[in-house]
Amino acid sequence: MKPTAPGARAPAISPIALAVLLLAASVGAHAQSSSSNNSNNSTAPVASADGPIAEVFVTATKRSTSLQKTPVAITALNAAALDDAHVQTIADVVNLVPGFQATGQGDHGVITMTLRGVGNDSAKTEYADPEVALFIDGIYSPRPEGASSLLFDLDAIEVLRGPQGTLWGRNSTVGAVNMQTVKPILGSTSGSIETGIGNYNRLGARGAVNLPLGEHAAVRVAFVHEQHDGYVDYQQLPIPSQTSQRAAFIASGGNPAAFQPINPNLFVTSGPKYSAQDQSALRVSLLWKPVPAMTWNIAYEKFADRGTPSMNLLQTPRAGTDLFSTLADVAPTLVRDTNSVRSRIDYLLSPDLTLAYIAGWSRFSGSSTFDQDGGTMVPTSFATGATYQANNTVSSHYTNYSHELELQSTGSRTVDWLVGLYYANEKNDIRFDIPVFNGTQQGTVGWQGSFIQPKETVDSSAAFGQLTWNASDSLHLTGGARYTSDKRTNEGGNGYTWNYDPSVPQVPVSGSIDPRVPGQGYSPSVPSNDGVYKGNKTTWLARVAYDLDRQNMLYASVATGYKSGGLQDGGRPYSPETLTNYEIGSKSSFLNGAVKWNNALYYEKFKNFQFSAPVTNPDGSHTLVTNNAEGANIHGFESELAARLSADDRLQLTFAWTRAKLGQLIGGSNDYALPACAVPGISTCLDVTGNRMPHAPNVSLQLQYQHVFRLADGASVTPRLSTHYETASWLSVFNLGEGDRQKAYTRSDIGLRYARPHALWLDAFVRNVGDTNVKTSAMNGFGAWVAQYQPPRTVGINLGYDF
Repeated sequence: MKPTAPGARAPAISPIALAVLLLAASVGAHAQSSSSNNSNNSTAPVASADGPIAEVFVTATKRSTSLQKTPVAITALNAAALDDAHVQTIADVVNLVPGFQATGQGDHGVITMTLRGVGNDSAKTEYADPEVALFIDGIYSPRPEGASSLLFDLDAIEVLRGPQGTLWGRNSTVGAVNMQTVKPILGSTSGSIETGIGNYNRLGARGAVNLPLGEHAAVRVAFVHEQHDGYVDYQQLPIPSQTSQRAAFIASGGNPAAFQPINPNLFVTSGPKYSAQDQSALRVSLLWKPVPAMTWNIAYEKFADRGTPSMNLLQTPRAGTDLFSTLADVAPTLVRDTNSVRSRIDYLLSPDLTLAYIAGWSRFSGSSTFDQDGGTMVPTSFATGATYQANNTVSSHYTNYSHELELQSTGSRTVDWLVGLYYANEKNDIRFDIPVFNGTQQGTVGWQGSFIQPKETVDSSAAFGQLTWNASDSLHLTGGARYTSDKRTNEGGNGYTWNYDPSVPQVPVSGSIDPRVPGQGYSPSVPSNDGVYKGNKTTWLARVAYDLDRQNMLYASVATGYKSGGLQDGGRPYSPETLTNYEIGSKSSFLNGAVKWNNALYYEKFKNFQFSAPVTNPDGSHTLVTNNAEGANIHGFESELAARLSADDRLQLTFAWTRAKLGQLIGGSNDYALPACAVPGISTCLDVTGNRMPHAPNVSLQLQYQHVFRLADGASVTPRLSTHYETASWLSVFNLGEGDRQKAYTRSDIGLRYARPHALWLDAFVRNVGDTNVKTSAMNGFGAWVAQYQPPRTVGINLGYDF
């Protein structure tokens, strides 16, 4: 699709009108299908002889229900769909869900998620919470490191669009992602093993085995390892002559006696490259069913990451260099370790009543080093012509646990209901260093600081309930509410800034330096980060669903979402954000289930959107500031179509149209070149009121097609094609021009799978066939525009065996 040229006639029908017509068309199709199927007319549609698409069950309402009978905008991806798309991280899910984006943020090696145009690029470590909540087996994962962990041995991924605050709770302001792991099976001995290779020296292996432990227990062990070299090559430093270096240094006002030549060993030319993968995970799951009424699933999971962060690359490469290359003066490192325990006990109290206790615990530790300046400038001397900046997480730890108790009705009832209690606690600490030097690391201090937060805690408790009155076989009325109370504390935290003491050697701040000790050259910020935040909120849901017949449903809902406020640098509080979502939708099945078509039309009123960014204060100090925008207005339309065209042909199509516009906000950020700011407390800023929200293309489309060729010996060969298209989108709230924008693009993947029944299979794939460069974030704080990109073209082969 191409945008309408200036001055051209507008389309005859607006996207909103098109969405309404599509919903009306589905209603008309419902009636026509019902009428035709109930008549004896020989021209009535004939059910496909190849049978329906397999029914999918989801847990969006905290009970297992058919996807087509669940009145929620939800995309459910089963294990087969995840395998076909080679899904390894949340970023790989983007093309499979309408209105979903996942963006890379290099300095912490994390992925942040956006749904329907809303997300927070600063939702990493202790900075801020995400608007899109991540759950694993129904247990909230509070920090985004988990979102970039390997996805393995999964039964399904459910992406719920729209606020899910009533049932799912914390920080599901605009949606939630729930991953369902494969559970052990009683009395079954089975498993699978897989290995693979690819370009960039890719090596992969994964497997799982299910073993019975007597009549009442079973265990499942699953593992995965994926590694490949980095995509980003290192450039050689073009070293000026010592004569020109000396001249540049003296011209800048430097003392000729202090001159020293550039040390080329300070630049990285070998070793691990940026954007490398080296990740492993192990999960041990136990199922115990001592009596028919009780089921206990408990799992331990270990995740380890020794890859490298993604890199900020020059959008316009220097002459003689490639896009995927960098002039690096910081070697990349990334260490992340997570240990998790997840438990769920279900007990059937009576034929009409069940009790569930869901508990989770996780512990994360990590560190990283990252080249923040991206090699945008070449030094003219050891202290001139360039800026050296590293973003180093010296240490980061968090421990969190949660408890949830649910009591709900079971079976077919006039009123279905669920009530629950929830409590979560999190303890976080971090040290984050930012050395900024003029020229090179051996140059003079431009600015540097260390942010040390030894204790930050979160306590969140909630009570919730939801009921559905099945007023008739066709009419279903749902209401729900959740009361949440939050408390956040910062204890002992502060920023320590270089005080330019001439008696202290000018060396980059590192973990070997304790800036809290006097005489190290650092002074604490005033005020400190100490503080306490308390807040509470009631969120609610009202929904009506009507079954036109057994195959077709309409629904309408109003729901609210909430994300807690908190504390920022200096102990200053920021306000919570809230969202009200108005939605109408349809879910339809045709040709006896061979075609399924789901649609949603929504309008969202967003208040107090939390915008976080690093800023420079008028006194020269650096802090992270969170401001609340007046809000945002968002509306859009989403459509998903799945069709089994024949016994051997499968087609899927997703479509999203989104309009997301910011309310009043004056935003500042060191990552962008902004004008001087008239607002007290910020050096540079920009009025972004009315700007488009980032990561929100007007239109996105995804087409998937596969055909099965059946061989005489019972084997099969299945080629598949997946193509994603989206219009241009901004990469920040500042909307700063082409450097801050991803242009419209098309990206395609292809694959070919050979399989024998219940035995050996071989799968070959090419991802990003056209080697399209797609930006996921951008900045120009160092002058030239840099960006992070989706991976270039990758190819690979996987070989597996099921037993």
